[in-house]
Amino acid sequence: MRKSWLFLLFLLSIGVMIPRVALEAQPQATPEKKIRIALFAPLYLDSAFDKNSEYRYGPKQFPKFIVPGLEFYEGALLALDSLRKEGVAIELLVFDNKAAHKTIDAQLSSPACQGVDLIITYCSASELKLFANAGKERKIPVVNINLPNDGGVLQNPYLVLLNSTLPSQCQSIYSYIRNRFSKHQLVVFQKKGALETRIRSYIEEAARKRGGTSSPIKFVELTDSFTVQQLIPWLDTLKSTMCWVGSVEENFGKRICQQLAGLAKQRYKLTVMGMPTWDGIKEFSKTEYRGADLFFCTPFYSPRTDSLSQSIETFFGSQLYARPSDMVLRGYEAVWRFSKLILRYQKDITLHLGSREFALFRETDVQPTIFATQPGVIQYYENKKLYYLKWQDGFLKPAN
Repeated sequence: MRKSWLFLLFLLSIGVMIPRVALEAQPQATPEKKIRIALFAPLYLDSAFDKNSEYRYGPKQFPKFIVPGLEFYEGALLALDSLRKEGVAIELLVFDNKAAHKTIDAQLSSPACQGVDLIITYCSASELKLFANAGKERKIPVVNINLPNDGGVLQNPYLVLLNSTLPSQCQSIYSYIRNRFSKHQLVVFQKKGALETRIRSYIEEAARKRGGTSSPIKFVELTDSFTVQQLIPWLDTLKSTMCWVGSVEENFGKRICQQLAGLAKQRYKLTVMGMPTWDGIKEFSKTEYRGADLFFCTPFYSPRTDSLSQSIETFFGSQLYARPSDMVLRGYEAVWRFSKLILRYQKDITLHLGSREFALFRETDVQPTIFATQPGVIQYYENKKLYYLKWQDGFLKPAN
């Protein structure tokens, strides 16, 4: 696996402009149908290689922080190869978000990045605004594949977030709880923090929007050193309680789930709901977390039973000796889907950013976000589709 990844990194380290030639799809289509895509990923090439293209780490070392961006890049390449087989002409321009000597602004302003039809990003929240502004100025779509927030971007109908923002997550989770667990009393456990305060406001707003006669929500703020005795007063052995862990901090979620699972074994009737950040917690399969069903949602769920997912897994297993992560599928999905939309709608692509055509791996529901104080003004587009999963007796499965 290391040799294969190192080979990809070496190609990139020679110069990120190599893909302009090496990855250009053949055979060529007519010039007006040629698509130029700028792909920005955190590749950390300057961290991996020195100025002489010498690998900085040992022959058996491969830094984990490089892997997500590299897998995203590999997924994009696989999509490019599939489109090439269909005769689609694409020029893929790959840029490193984390380049030490060239800022994102400089890369966006470079001659290579001029005249692109689409910008696809895997970036930080602080970087998103730079990409969004470039898309708005050029009137081209900017697709982000990872962020659960808008990075402060407003009034930009060219930005597409394939993740769901925190307000949308809270709205969906609240509706799911009220529909699926309508007879449960609802308790939201939180730690103290600015983000948790925002989450509370989003939950309260979701409750106001839903209206009706739902029972009131009980918010409980816990210290970092909370004990199981502080949880018991909010639970019951006769009435069912939905315990919503209203924090994105994984360690807080794991600690409270372990204690709630122990209480469930003592006949307390409870179910636990978490935030999408639980998607990466594998410890929930361990014995100490069994006893209570642990729910969470994610916009990126794929059972990987379709032929395309299986072929990607086969490729990774035979060529890279690894299993493709979710980032590979995100890279493939973004390049494939939005290339297809550009081919179909050409200059009218921005009128069809919410189209459900050309879906791969999962369903999405990309909708414009419009603030109540500015009716009719599109702030950005975001994916509202969330999948609900649960850990039950050590196994992860889709929730009903």
